[in-house]
Amino acid sequence: MKLVLRRAALLATIALGGAVCARAQGLPSEPVALVGGRLTIGGDVSASIGPDDTGFFNYTDYEHSALKLFRADLSASFTLNRHFAVLAEIRDENIDELHAYALYMRIRPWADHAVDIQAGRVPPTFGAFGRRLYASDNLLIGYPLAYQYLTSLRPDALPWNADELLRMRARGWLSSYSIGDPTPAEGVPLVAAFRWDTGIQLHAASGVVDGTIAVTTGTVSNPRLTDDNSGPQVAGRLSARPVTGLVLGASAARGPFVSSTAARGAVGDGHDRSFTQTALGADIEYSRDYYLVRAETIWSEWRLPGVGAPVINTPLRALSTYVEGRYKIRPGLYVAARADHLGFSDVVGSAGPQSWDAPVTRIEVGAGYSLLRNLVLKMSVQRNTRDGGRVTSATLTSAQIVYWF
Repeated sequence: MKLVLRRAALLATIALGGAVCARAQGLPSEPVALVGGRLTIGGDVSASIGPDDTGFFNYTDYEHSALKLFRADLSASFTLNRHFAVLAEIRDENIDELHAYALYMRIRPWADHAVDIQAGRVPPTFGAFGRRLYASDNLLIGYPLAYQYLTSLRPDALPWNADELLRMRARGWLSSYSIGDPTPAEGVPLVAAFRWDTGIQLHAASGVVDGTIAVTTGTVSNPRLTDDNSGPQVAGRLSARPVTGLVLGASAARGPFVSSTAARGAVGDGHDRSFTQTALGADIEYSRDYYLVRAETIWSEWRLPGVGAPVINTPLRALSTYVEGRYKIRPGLYVAARADHLGFSDVVGSAGPQSWDAPVTRIEVGAGYSLLRNLVLKMSVQRNTRDGGRVTSATLTSAQIVYWF
């Protein structure tokens, strides 16, 4: 605890220094426009400090924890004319290597209507939180379980039977199976928050209603740059703003999940389109005066091949629900909280029925203070509990500074 407090004090010192430097150096507080306004450049930088997460509750892969992360995003939009624009974003995590997070062409067939066609590595279609992935949009430091917590499932490796699947409960940060790629690697969340999918997306808005539909190479839990099986995913989202401050949304997606190589190792060629992920989501947001409340539920189902006994003869299902809120105490200062649960359906192994992964509950409370309009310091305390695994609970305190323009 003392180490965390020292780290938080260090981050606060850096934040205060950053605020002074930002005022002195005149760092941008909004996107920079160049080439007569045709080129717009924006950025988002966040640094989080927290304790070691020995239960891997907050890991986004085997090496990166959302509570101990330096992330820098740089985005650019170049408008060719009234109908065409190119958008791109690059990202670095922990000063490791740059990744092309997004690169797509936006086509607006009618300049006077809110209808866009986007092709390339496109923004998320499914879910509400997927549209609030930047640290500046997140009320807290951690992420909802559905978008971050790693289940034991992998598209490139499959369990031989139910017992092998159950042995990987609470091991999503490094799971391994006997069919497909034998190398231990991280599993997938219900919906991947840190990668965008590749394909074509149609978006249209008309007053109260907003709709998006996309055809992409991966699935919501496994977005991809190139296809690894013989079928695309189809995803859609519809949202409405019936009254001021209220947003209602619904999402759906379905596509082949298992890679061709893994499916071939289990049941032979030509069956990879049968092993799908189907996801449904519903969300609500309401804001008024100093309050903001959000809730989202996501249901996901994966179909895997049944190979050895005891056979996995039912789809693997997961259900996640979170509720979060924010209250502004005074200008620049707010408090926030999130309650979150992720549960799993049962499979029958040699020892009887058991959930195929370990259910997880997370409570996180925190606060944020705006040192500048675009420079925010956050602190939070997170409590995780899990019904299984080497570490079944963890209380984690973290701090974060966020700058954007």
